[in-house]
Amino acid sequence: MTPMPLLCVRDLAKHYLSRGTKLNILDGISFHIDKGEVVGLVGESGSGKTTIGRSVLRLVEPSSGSIRFDGTELTTLSSAEMRKARPRMQYIFQDPFASLSPRMTIGEILTEGLKIQGIGSRKERLDRARDSLEQVDLPAEAINRYAHEFSGGQRQRIGIARALTLSPEFIVADEPVSALDVSIQAQVINLLRDLQQRLGLTMLFISHDLAVVEYICDRVIVLYLGRIMEIASSLDLYARPQHPYTRVLLSAIPSPDPDASRNHQMLEGDIPSPANPPSGCVFRTRCPNTLDACAKTVPQLREVAPGHFKACIRDDLNEPGA
Repeated sequence: MTPMPLLCVRDLAKHYLSRGTKLNILDGISFHIDKGEVVGLVGESGSGKTTIGRSVLRLVEPSSGSIRFDGTELTTLSSAEMRKARPRMQYIFQDPFASLSPRMTIGEILTEGLKIQGIGSRKERLDRARDSLEQVDLPAEAINRYAHEFSGGQRQRIGIARALTLSPEFIVADEPVSALDVSIQAQVINLLRDLQQRLGLTMLFISHDLAVVEYICDRVIVLYLGRIMEIASSLDLYARPQHPYTRVLLSAIPSPDPDASRNHQMLEGDIPSPANPPSGCVFRTRCPNTLDACAKTVPQLREVAPGHFKACIRDDLNEPGA
């Protein structure tokens, strides 16, 4: 019997109204994450990655759809019920400078969630904070200092420690290294990978850096303008990308070998506005292989190889280059 996924998202949608115009940020998003799995979520800015991450934790309320966590439907929980569920699900924010209060000590930042949940005495909460700091390779005495006393990389480690203090099972890591110097990024990524393996964490890893995603993720979801273009294991996606958008993204990854040949493809124009998405396939206005039929038919996500899914009308039309 196949184990139940820890997180199962079905037909997730998020819409906003702006000056009377409906903005379709997410449209029919469906995926799952198994226990102990790291799933990457990639796409350009404006594709809806962060909205998915915040929606699955109900930091943003979805417009419709189902979000089941360990068998519990999160969208129907009251605020009080959701508060009780939050220790199992935590968020690592992108900006380590904006996400830590300058007025609170590190100890206060790390124990705030425990205090809200009514977990432990003050001493017990501080002990857990010290343990979390040690897990991210920071000294326990850092609990008495303030965020401005730390570098960007150290601040992000504090953000990771804050997520760990509540002993979560599932973490959304939202571009956790994009605001850091390149020299520090690898250290934080290696830390996250080590913590995930050592603690058995399940993770949704949001990033625009496909090289990082390949290194840390088991499977990858490719998102464009609020819709999923492709889902596959990391190994299959990087070796045999099926969707034109995925191929373009992968072609832009820098090669460590300056003499290596790479068929670099460029996307023309900007990602369309969610207020006026293209008809049919939302990627068709920038696709290098678009067909007339792409303007009329919304491609459905379908399995093209075991565990490998893509949304492209070329499957239906049996066109070459699919």
